[in-house]
Amino acid sequence: MLENGMIVDGKYKILNKIGQGGMSTVYLAMNERANRQWAIKEIKKKGNRYYRTLREELLAETDILKKLDHPNLPQIADVLEYEDTFLIVMDYIEGRPLSLTLQEQGAQTQELVVAWAKQLCDVLAYLHSRKPPIIYRDMKPANIMLRPDGRVMLIDFGTAREYKEDHVEDTVCLGTVGYAAPEQFGGNGQTDARTDIFCLGRTLYHLLTGHNPCMPPYEIYPIRHWNPQLSSGLEEIIWKCVQNDPGERYQSCAELLYALEHYREFDSECKRRQQKKWWIFVCSAFCTLAFAAGAVGFRCAEEKTVRNSYERVMKEASSAVTREKQIANYRRAISLNPKKADAYEQLLEKVFLTDDNFSREEAAVMLEILGEKGTDHKDHLSVLESEQREYGKVAFRMGIAYFYYYEGEGNKQLSERWFADAAKSETLEEYQRVRAKMLGKIAGYYAELNRNDRAGDSKVTYREYWEDLTELTKGNIAALDNEKTALVMYQELVYQIGQNADKFYDEGVEKEQLLGQLEKVSERLQTDMIVQKKGEQKEIEKKKEELIKNILWAGEEVEAICTIRNR
Repeated sequence: MLENGMIVDGKYKILNKIGQGGMSTVYLAMNERANRQWAIKEIKKKGNRYYRTLREELLAETDILKKLDHPNLPQIADVLEYEDTFLIVMDYIEGRPLSLTLQEQGAQTQELVVAWAKQLCDVLAYLHSRKPPIIYRDMKPANIMLRPDGRVMLIDFGTAREYKEDHVEDTVCLGTVGYAAPEQFGGNGQTDARTDIFCLGRTLYHLLTGHNPCMPPYEIYPIRHWNPQLSSGLEEIIWKCVQNDPGERYQSCAELLYALEHYREFDSECKRRQQKKWWIFVCSAFCTLAFAAGAVGFRCAEEKTVRNSYERVMKEASSAVTREKQIANYRRAISLNPKKADAYEQLLEKVFLTDDNFSREEAAVMLEILGEKGTDHKDHLSVLESEQREYGKVAFRMGIAYFYYYEGEGNKQLSERWFADAAKSETLEEYQRVRAKMLGKIAGYYAELNRNDRAGDSKVTYREYWEDLTELTKGNIAALDNEKTALVMYQELVYQIGQNADKFYDEGVEKEQLLGQLEKVSERLQTDMIVQKKGEQKEIEKKKEELIKNILWAGEEVEAICTIRNR
C-alpha cells in the first residue's frame, strides 16, 4: 500500500490519496524532476480473482495506451508491477466524476447529457479507429470525469482491450454489472465497438433518468417511463444502443454520433411528418420504377439506366442551390453506384471542405454514408474497397480531409488509417502514393510530438519529423495536385517551423536549413501559383497573403531561438 511521502520508481512522490474503488486506490503524485503532477492508480493483486487476466491485459496494453492522444483522454505514462500491486501512472485530472454529480443532483438535463454523449462518442470512435481497435468496455458515470470547463474525460483503462478478428469467444467478464453488455459475460461472442455503444447507452440512461442500471434487477425501461418530458427521439436512440443483440445496435460510434446530432428529428411528431412525406415519395418512386422495369428487358439496358441516373443525379448535386440538397443528391448518387469515387470526392471537395473545415458532424455524415447498405446487404465502403482504383482515390482524399481540415485544425491520428490504405493502392498516381505514405508516417508518430515520456524526457525524434515535413513539400505541388492543396501543405510546414523551431534546432537542424525552407516556400508562391479557375483567384490570393505573414512570423521565431541558443 502506498503512503504519503513515498517515492515510486525513483521519481514519483506520493502526496495524498484522492480516491478509492472496489479494486483500486488513486493517489496524487508529483514528478519533481519534471515539475508535473500525476495520478497513480494502485491495483492490488491479492484477492483479485481476475489477477492473471488483469496482468496480461495491463502489460499488453501499456505501450498502446501511452501512444493515445485525444482531448478527452488522460495520458498514460507508465504501468509498474510490484510483488503485490500494479501501479498505473496517468494524468491528474481536475474535476469530479459524473457518479458524484448524479449522487448530489440526480437526473441531468437532456441537453447536457447529449453534449456529454457527443464527446464520449468522439473519444470512443478515436479508440475504435486505432489499429487494432481498442475496446474500452467499462463506460459508466464513475469513469467519466467532468472538468470545470465542461469537457468530459474518460478514465480507467483497466478493462480496455484490443479487438482481434479471429477470436470468436474470447471475453472474460470484465466490466461493471448493469452497464456491461451481454457479450462481456463470455460465451456470447467477443467484445467489439458495439460493446462500448451498449455501455454508453446504459450510462446515458442513468444520467437522464437517475435510475442506476447496476441495481437489481438490472432491467431498464424506455427513458420516458421515468420522465415523459424527455425526447422520444432520444428515447429511441438509447433503446437502440442497449439491445442485447449487437447486430441490432448502432454499428459504429459515427452512426450514433450522427443520430445524437439529429435526435430532435427522431421525435414522434417530426417522425410522423417525415413518414407521410416518405410514403408519398415511395408511392411515386414505385410507380416510376414499375414503369422503368417494364421498359428494361436486358441487363445491359439496366446498367445503362443506372449509369444515366448516376450522371443525372451528379449534375443535380452540382447545381443544387442548398447544401442539404447537395448532400442528398450525392448520397443518392453513391447509393446508385457505390463503386465510383466521383460522388464521394465531390461531396468532400464541393460541400464539406468549401470552408476549409471538415467538422465532426460532417465526418459523421461521411462515415454514415460509407456504412449504408445497398440491396445486396453490403455497405458502401466494402463495395468501394472492391474497386482498388476508385477506393485509393477516396482513401487519399479522406486522409487529406482529416489531416489538414478536421475541426478547422486537422487531426493527424484520424487520418492515419486512410493514408495507410491509400499508400497501398497500386492505381494511385506515384506522387500521391508517396505523399500518402509520408503523411501516414507523420500521423503515426504525431501523438508523441510535444509530449513527455514517463520520466519527463522527450522521446520524439524531431530530426525525423523535419525530414518528413521537408520531403512532403518538394517539387511543384500546385502542378501535381492543385494550388489549394499546395498552399495547405506549405502552411503546415511554415507553422511547424515557427512552432517547433527550438526543437528542430536542438536536434541538429541548422538555422540556414530552417530559413532556407521558408525561402523556398516564398519562391514557390511566386513561381507555382498560377490560378486557372477565375472563381478561385480571390481565395488563393487571400491564402497567399496569410501564408506570407506566417512566413515572416516563423522567420522571426527561428531568429529568436537561434539568438537565445547561441548566447
